[in-house]
Amino acid sequence: MENSKYTTAEIAVKHIQSGDRVFLHGSAATPVHLIKAMQQRHEELKNVELVSITTLGDIDFNHPSWKNSFFFNSLFVSANTRSVINSGNGDYVPVFLSQIPKLFKEGFLPLDVAIVQVSPPDVHGFCSLGTSVDIARAAVDTAKHVIAQVNPQMPRTHGDGFIHIDKLNTLVWHDAALPEVDYSAKVSSAMVTIGQHIASLVEDGATLQLGIGGIPDQVLKNLGNHKNLGLHTEMLSDGVIPLIQSGVINNSLKKINRGKSITSFMIGTKKLYDFVNDNPGIRVMDISYANDTSIIRQNPNVTAINSAIELDLTGQVCADSMGTYQYSGIGGQMDFIHGASLSAGGKPIIALPSVTSKGISRIVPFLKEGAGVVTTRGHIHWVVTEYGKVNLFGQSFKQRAKALISLAHPDHREELERAYFERFKVL
Repeated sequence: MENSKYTTAEIAVKHIQSGDRVFLHGSAATPVHLIKAMQQRHEELKNVELVSITTLGDIDFNHPSWKNSFFFNSLFVSANTRSVINSGNGDYVPVFLSQIPKLFKEGFLPLDVAIVQVSPPDVHGFCSLGTSVDIARAAVDTAKHVIAQVNPQMPRTHGDGFIHIDKLNTLVWHDAALPEVDYSAKVSSAMVTIGQHIASLVEDGATLQLGIGGIPDQVLKNLGNHKNLGLHTEMLSDGVIPLIQSGVINNSLKKINRGKSITSFMIGTKKLYDFVNDNPGIRVMDISYANDTSIIRQNPNVTAINSAIELDLTGQVCADSMGTYQYSGIGGQMDFIHGASLSAGGKPIIALPSVTSKGISRIVPFLKEGAGVVTTRGHIHWVVTEYGKVNLFGQSFKQRAKALISLAHPDHREELERAYFERFKVL
């Protein structure tokens, strides 16, 4: 802490000026302390554009006081940004996660300031972006000014996240626990069954990609007897730990990054953050690498597991919105769905409970008006609900509609059959 760049959060955020575009580090690396200090300057600031992907922590981005000071332009919507993004004081950029670094590097979204959270420097002066390298690497490389929250509780991870302290303009020491999310806490019986169905599709030697939520963790719980699995994913959570420790995930059959688990960010509990700390078996990479289809496809039997909000009878997947209400984002779903489909023996999987928590069917005749298509009907392959699994690849409209109706909740199948008849004029 002897470095002259160290200062207080209040002084550090004075580098932000009205009209600036400011990047906020996301996921478990969200620099809550610095963000709140920036928000306290709201009376001095006008039209500051904030850009980020998933942010975690107790932060209010939609306070009435922020209205003229901050505009949140989200690249992936999260729970604490959903309200502001769907208001007049926010917006959303539809973009593949893999291409966000290009927005920064090629001047589509040039950054004035990047606010990040890093580990303390090692003996060579290198800090680590820790739990979230993803788009933060490109942000740090391109922003005019980088403010870093230096946190001794941030794990030092291997991969693309090392940044020499000389590249960081302003430092703030703040010792605080990282935000935690326990995906095993909210598990339904449908998720348990879906996890079993998907696990039956995973072959020995497969390379796994897992999205966010309870279903991926349920899949992992059913893979204990598998052999020689690999991991190349955009994110990981606690569920991978026992499989890596037991040797089920050993990455021995991967064609690229053999022996290494690849991710771009992580969200989980302190157990996960401790597990990845200085762990050479896990490489946390720039999202433009981790989610590059040409990289993904090189591994064998890539099994990509992603979710959906709703799915129409032709196979169009809405995964980011509820009608016009922006709920999340495109993220990396298409990066991995397409990458897996190009992998030798690959299996792109869309998994979803058949109904919402209110009993509304997620398999529908037509997507809601205004809904976004994340995975097209040309990219869809496997679909899994608690009622089974089907492969739509090569199937016609009529064939895939019938197959999807078989996966719907029994209470909704008659209604879907009527919609099928009205559309196709056959039984």
